[in-house]
Amino acid sequence: MELKNAVVVVTGANRGLGRHLAAQLVERGAKVYGTARRPETIDVPGVIPLRVDVTDERSVQAAARAAADATLLINNAGMSTGASLAAGDLDAVRLEMETNFFGPLAATRAFAPVIEGNGGGAVLNVLSVLSWLHPAALGSYAATKAAAWALTNATRQELEPRGIAVSALHVAYMDTDMAADVPADRKTDPAGVARQALDGIEAGLSEILADETTRAVKGNLSASLNATA
Repeated sequence: MELKNAVVVVTGANRGLGRHLAAQLVERGAKVYGTARRPETIDVPGVIPLRVDVTDERSVQAAARAAADATLLINNAGMSTGASLAAGDLDAVRLEMETNFFGPLAATRAFAPVIEGNGGGAVLNVLSVLSWLHPAALGSYAATKAAAWALTNATRQELEPRGIAVSALHVAYMDTDMAADVPADRKTDPAGVARQALDGIEAGLSEILADETTRAVKGNLSASLNATA
């Protein structure tokens, strides 16, 4: 998919990876709608701000009406509470699932008819190395990303006949607010991740693995649990 003259909706475009994606899309000649719960926090020149809370389906539907010319949806908005599954706060677990799974699902359902009506296009879901690696301390977040991986794979098959390609971006720690407590030498530059993601969309990749950690974990999926514990 060519990004020049594409019409792109980026959720969570006010900071972190989403902000880099929005800025680079503008540089590549795309028309960009950026969403956030507080649209006034979107400060990327050339980006059209939209108020969206991905846990509120009505706001997602309103965004689909406002961005009626969209040809690409990037489901980037996400959050982590650090909740564990066996002992963590259940409301926190539910909030993560509402944001990281049901949010992309709602956006995909809302924008698929729009993208199809505009002649086809693509959806990119921002996932994680934790789609495949499930540490107990981040059990809730990992569960949401595993579910979003399944969502990505299933909707890829469902939407392909409608002219919509569905891709996944998998990445480990990035230098963003969400990973503020992670040592700097373990984090990648979100600007570089954004560049890889957009290059992957243009190349028609179904899966984009943005760093060595992610590639190593994906390559080890066939190992036994005892070998990787």
